[in-house]
Amino acid sequence: MTNLKLMANTLRFLSVDAINKANSGHPGMPLGMADVATVLFSKFLKFNPKAPRWFDRDRFVLSAGHGSMLLYSLLYLTGYEDITLEDIQNFRQLGAKTAGHPEYGHLSGIDMTTGPLGQGISSAVGMALAERIVNAKFTDKLCNHYTYVIAGDGCLMEGISGEAAELAGHLKLNKLILLWDNNNITIDGSVDDASTTNQLKRFEAMGWNTIAIDGHDYEAIEKALLAAQKSDKPTLISCKTTIGFGAPNKCGTSKCHGSPLGDEETALMRQNLGWSYGLFEVPEQSLKLWRQAGQRHENAYQDWLELKTKEFDDYVNDVLPLGWNKGLEGLKEKAVAEGLNIASRKSSQMCLEEIVKAVPQIVGGSADLAASNLTLTSSSKTIVANDYNGNNIKYGIREHAMGAIMNGLALHGGVIPFGGTFFVFSDYMRPSMRLAALMGLRVIYVLTHDSIGVGEDGPTHQPIEHLASYRAMPNILTFRPCDTVETAESYEIALTCQKSPSILVLSRQNLPTLRKSFDQNLTLKGGYVISDCEKARDVTLIATGSEVMLAVKAQEALKQKGIQAAVVSMPCTELFDKQDKAYQQKVLGNAPRISIEAASTFGWHKYADEMIGIDSFGASGKAGDVYNYFGISVDEIVKRVEKVVK
Repeated sequence: MTNLKLMANTLRFLSVDAINKANSGHPGMPLGMADVATVLFSKFLKFNPKAPRWFDRDRFVLSAGHGSMLLYSLLYLTGYEDITLEDIQNFRQLGAKTAGHPEYGHLSGIDMTTGPLGQGISSAVGMALAERIVNAKFTDKLCNHYTYVIAGDGCLMEGISGEAAELAGHLKLNKLILLWDNNNITIDGSVDDASTTNQLKRFEAMGWNTIAIDGHDYEAIEKALLAAQKSDKPTLISCKTTIGFGAPNKCGTSKCHGSPLGDEETALMRQNLGWSYGLFEVPEQSLKLWRQAGQRHENAYQDWLELKTKEFDDYVNDVLPLGWNKGLEGLKEKAVAEGLNIASRKSSQMCLEEIVKAVPQIVGGSADLAASNLTLTSSSKTIVANDYNGNNIKYGIREHAMGAIMNGLALHGGVIPFGGTFFVFSDYMRPSMRLAALMGLRVIYVLTHDSIGVGEDGPTHQPIEHLASYRAMPNILTFRPCDTVETAESYEIALTCQKSPSILVLSRQNLPTLRKSFDQNLTLKGGYVISDCEKARDVTLIATGSEVMLAVKAQEALKQKGIQAAVVSMPCTELFDKQDKAYQQKVLGNAPRISIEAASTFGWHKYADEMIGIDSFGASGKAGDVYNYFGISVDEIVKRVEKVVK
């Protein structure tokens, strides 16, 4: 155990020295969980720092992301090539790879961005599920690994973790192992001040295997991990630890949770733990042991390389098959030829029918709304415990968890996830959606019942501010298609956009096919003239989704009054903003512009002089009556245009 103690203390002092130098950070968790992390990384975790993206490596998620220095120290010591001692010394500095919380893409050993508590453990459920899905297709030879999570009291308190853990237990994701840093301390003091939940019984009730150990006892840690690996259920290991272990005056208190120890306390800690080394000094023997730990799976990696095939590589790298969108092209042709008049949620289902048949990595699901979101297809097979060879997930009424689990599925690879709920309930998923955008993940949100067209369900179910809020979120594409052609084009973009999540905002009410051609993906431009006028423009009508139909009808009514109106469909403002100024000007024109959208007018000032929209909550009533009540109608458009033109 002497070597393990040396290795653990190296983690502790690297972490503390970096946090002190930055004068910012959270030393408590790295100090408390150093022993657990040492056993995990040196004896159990399957990884290869020289091949950090090895698909069959174990996944490690630091759900308690505030303890990031623990992870950075582990990555440096085990030999990841893209992190140096200088990076450790630059902790939390502007431009450093070693950010305040672990950020996916900054360092190759970071499997996801964490920090918002509960997100890490919940996304890890998605990773563990993805491992089982890929394993079901390619067997243990190519995909057989664990997902390990270090989480704290805060992660278990956040409601999202309960939703995700419940689904993990239901699906018997036995290769998911959660190491709970049970130190009973949060920022404001003792956990007992806010929670007296027996987490072991709670997780047991959710179908988990549970083990309680002393988190500073190396032998107990090893036995617990061995038992967890043999379990037929996901496992929670309660590691009873002392926050700030080794710091004589601050350990066991909230004082070391989110503040540097300081020079005086750190000096006392060096004495207390018998650490005679200087700042950022790594003992030669310790570095040797850690580097050996990082090298111990090199042979296994080489053996795995000889087994994998191009088919496997393409699959797990989410490469779309040749001709994958042929069915979508056929659907667009059908829509134009037959003049389909269907809700865009139905158009979405028809698109998914073609996509699910053609793209083997696609895995969908819905938060108990598949019958309304229309996310099921004839090729859908629901994943159940002990049979993971499927492509549909019944998330239950768990939007929070669905959002995070989809992130985990995408991060793992071998799965391109989509998930459905009502647009208004995307609020439940927003933190996960923000993380998907931050990490640049290909995740697709199928969000139906997009407006006051929901009708009788009333304002609780009628999204108003949602479109504006997602358009304000960086690196996420928000599509509101006006017909079947635009819906298919939106799916084409979403599936080929590898570095951004996409939202498809879909109607409940029927929409006519307005597009007359489909030879070019016009949605890729974000906005375009869908119906031009015969002479010079007097006005430009800009609309999205179901309101494009109203704009086209208003265009005809205005023509009878001698007013020339051009109609612009703007299915994705984010993509329109990426076009050059000349294109934008050509589309929007020089005449007065009026935007029409059954939602908040916020943000439309970028494109329009006048705005027709809703800046209050909705109302309960028949869809047509509600539209008329809020002035989202052909008559109102005509009146506003006449006023502007005159």
